[in-house]
Amino acid sequence: MSVTDILKGARDWFPVPQNGGQLNVIRWILLEGNRYAVTSALVSLVFATLMLVGTLWTFEMQRLLTETPAVQTVLATLLSGIILLVSIVVSINSIVLSHDITSVETQENRIQGVMEFRRDVGQLTETGESPSNPASFLNLMASVIRDRATALEEVAEGNNEELAQEVQRYVAGISETVERLGGHSEDISGAEFGILWLGLEVDYGTYMDRSRTLRGSYESTVSETFDDRIDDLLKAFQLFATGKEYFKTLYYSQEVSQLSRVLLVVALPAILVNASAILAINAEILPTTSVFGLPSLLIFVATVFTVSLAPFLVLTAYLLRLATVAQRTAAAGPFSLNA
Repeated sequence: MSVTDILKGARDWFPVPQNGGQLNVIRWILLEGNRYAVTSALVSLVFATLMLVGTLWTFEMQRLLTETPAVQTVLATLLSGIILLVSIVVSINSIVLSHDITSVETQENRIQGVMEFRRDVGQLTETGESPSNPASFLNLMASVIRDRATALEEVAEGNNEELAQEVQRYVAGISETVERLGGHSEDISGAEFGILWLGLEVDYGTYMDRSRTLRGSYESTVSETFDDRIDDLLKAFQLFATGKEYFKTLYYSQEVSQLSRVLLVVALPAILVNASAILAINAEILPTTSVFGLPSLLIFVATVFTVSLAPFLVLTAYLLRLATVAQRTAAAGPFSLNA
């Protein structure tokens, strides 16, 4: 395994330079980073910040813990917040899962819709291939859209020169867009999410609108074959659009379910540590030694607060990506808002 392969495999765990040597930390945090890695980074940042503040802001930690109720009050508030947070997220997960708890008729209609979609996708190729995983679907659609765009360009050359130039620029834009789809499933970062995002990131609406505009602007001068090629290309875009929206559904279901599972695992030790710390402070059973020259009370307080905040940091890591995906893929209807 080469160094390049190792770096590609580490992209979703560490923000490493991509093609061209670019390092986009913000994109890694919002989209490409593994949510466990992002959560770990947030936890480390909170702990380091608390340690730094406690070291620079010199105060009597023993007095703060034993003579004032501030720390106990904050920890008790965090304890209540953790329990409330878990209840809310589990409720949201139940709503998401309720989509699969339906009647037999609904399940039958859903399966028929899937079979019809797979049949339509299979008709795009001579072999009748209908892939069942996102990476193969993206590769197939990239190939089909590129071929149909090229066929449209060839037909346009037989019409007037102005139309031929317009179609040439249009097809060049399509080719540049689908180039990112075909054959890159093994090179992208973000593991399974990276494949889904590769499809979600493509803006198909612009090309569909442009196809209709071309046909409407030159309706009186184009041949019937040109109209047929436009219809073929629009059909490919429509199937790709359907697959893209289903990608989003798959992502939301998987991400919310994973968030609930991780939050439940993290919340239990956070509650135990939080409650134990409150009891220890009330009983004045606090460490008095030093660790590597640092006051053990400072480490104790930083650790307790970091563990107590861990469920909220997990929620932050997942919602950052959920919100980003929702914002950047909100253009599924006839209108879109530019954020």
